[in-house]
Amino acid sequence: MTNVTVVLNAIESGEARTEDLRPLVYDELRQLAAGQMRHERGGLTLQATALVHEAFLRLVGGENATWQNRRHFFGAAALAMQRILVEQAQRKGRLKHGGNRQEVAISDIDIIADANQSYEELLALDDALIQLQAEDPEKAELIRLRYFAGLTEEEAAHTLNISRATASRWWTYAKAWLFAKVRGE
Repeated sequence: MTNVTVVLNAIESGEARTEDLRPLVYDELRQLAAGQMRHERGGLTLQATALVHEAFLRLVGGENATWQNRRHFFGAAALAMQRILVEQAQRKGRLKHGGNRQEVAISDIDIIADANQSYEELLALDDALIQLQAEDPEKAELIRLRYFAGLTEEEAAHTLNISRATASRWWTYAKAWLFAKVRGE
């Protein structure tokens, strides 16, 4: 049993506070968020630290927030990060927040043409991921851990308690499934 699981169990039994969890998970959540933010397109105003803080507040903010183990906690963290990024994409896409504007530098005129596309793609990915969750929750959890939490294949396999080969097969299948749904195929 990991330290995180021990503290989660202590929180559930009332022997510890959620604040006791922060030092154990903060650095790992920060690394996961930084990895996720590296995959995002430029123009995001949210930084990895803010993403971690917002996700942590959402995780421990609820009065009935309980997790069974490390997998459950980090799965919830990945889902919280996904929700935060999707909400930001939705806000950015709204007209009153400049959703129809594009920043154009003369030197980047060919590249910037699809600057708003990343928000639309993130929203389409979220819709497809909701469908995948309904059809195959384990593969949806793997996608969340890999894409939104930034875990490596090996880390995700360990978190899900599956072999790396299984994680690799699930990742390949889920990516193809999501790609087809996002592209409308």
